Amino acid sequence: MSSLRIVLGVGRTPSGHRGTGRRRAAAALAAVVCASVLAGCGDSGSNESKGGPEKSNDRGPITLASGKDTTGTVQGQLDRWNKQHPDEKVTLVELPESADQQRQQFIQNAQTKSDAYTVLNLDPIWVAEFAANQWIDELPAKEFPLDKMIPAVVKTGNYYGKQYGIPFNTNAGLLFYRTDLLDKIGAKPPTTWAEMKQDCEKVRKLPEGKGIGCYAGQFDKYEGLTVNFSEAVASAGGNVVDAKGKATVDTEAAKKGLQFLVDGFKDGTIPKQAATYQEEDGRRAFQAGKLLFHRQWPYQWTLAGAKDGSSKVAGKFGVATLPGLAGPGRSSLGGLDLAISKFAKNKATALDFIKFFSNEENARTNLKVTSAAPPYAALYDDPALRKQFPYLATLKDSLATATPRPVVVKYGDATAAIQESTSAALSGSKPVDAALADMQRNLSAAIAEK
Repeated sequence: MSSLRIVLGVGRTPSGHRGTGRRRAAAALAAVVCASVLAGCGDSGSNESKGGPEKSNDRGPITLASGKDTTGTVQGQLDRWNKQHPDEKVTLVELPESADQQRQQFIQNAQTKSDAYTVLNLDPIWVAEFAANQWIDELPAKEFPLDKMIPAVVKTGNYYGKQYGIPFNTNAGLLFYRTDLLDKIGAKPPTTWAEMKQDCEKVRKLPEGKGIGCYAGQFDKYEGLTVNFSEAVASAGGNVVDAKGKATVDTEAAKKGLQFLVDGFKDGTIPKQAATYQEEDGRRAFQAGKLLFHRQWPYQWTLAGAKDGSSKVAGKFGVATLPGLAGPGRSSLGGLDLAISKFAKNKATALDFIKFFSNEENARTNLKVTSAAPPYAALYDDPALRKQFPYLATLKDSLATATPRPVVVKYGDATAAIQESTSAALSGSKPVDAALADMQRNLSAAIAEK
């Protein structure tokens, strides 16, 4: 059976963790090409390639299935590959903006054993689930320069000692802040939640700080909420899931982390509208000068610094590591890993494409054009890049202490449990203790289910 697959035009904004955004012209790469393609969709009996990609000699056209590229840079990289490989062209298949919806479409594609998606650009936390369900192939680790990448980032693509995902980029949360306003009150970037609140109170007393929102992150009921909750718990000294794989949200640290967020909405530290913020909602608010502090991925650096009139805070902001309960906080580890669908055709081409798409040259380009955090360790110490992106040292520090979200085979159930209870606490419909008790029970059940 075949079905019509539409390849959408590419817009602009984050790579690494998912976001939304309006379409814009890319700053330094070729313009986006919009097209419609007819992609075959078959069952495993007739279309599934035999064995993994290292055993396949099948070559020909493939697809790259990925979340919305709001940076406008991916098509330019595909064009370079396609020019050199006219018989093995890669077509971009853009999935919805929401990470949860992307995951759903990836799973639907796998469960129907469709060959419509060849290379998958996955949130690293999905790799274990997809590998356990045999929806993606093991990759030949020795054929990739994994020794040049940050070990913790490489580990995101590993499942039971085998490599199923190759890092395309990585990500760690940063605290974006208004340098002009903090300078006015003689303050440095806060390292604790209490300092952040104090700074906000002082700024709001300034004529230029009147009515400004203090702090925002990603608090809509989607994957970003799991990220922000996990960071709050880690930044209070706890873990959502411990080293033995046991749910540990029935702890004092978890309570303090969630209480920080709940109190923020109650006392106005976090604007009420931030309850529906995903990445792009907060970015637009920060760029419009409506926020003093913003928890965000590195991609915001380039967009907030644009001097084309789209950002009111260009030249007026800096970045720091996230604040925590008693000192610097800890970010969740984000990013994107490239994998090959178990049910794809032309896996030999797919393997070579991943080698190209994930190489250091492309990682350097992505950093320069979109501020995407590279997986290659050496790029963080490159003098020229540090001059262009002063936040690289801070990002390196954030990555060094970043923690993965719960590595759970039934990750969909796990993240749903976290989102449901966190959302209930933030909205005030459930007390913090009750929300965490429910989360502990439901998260434990998700972990126990195999």
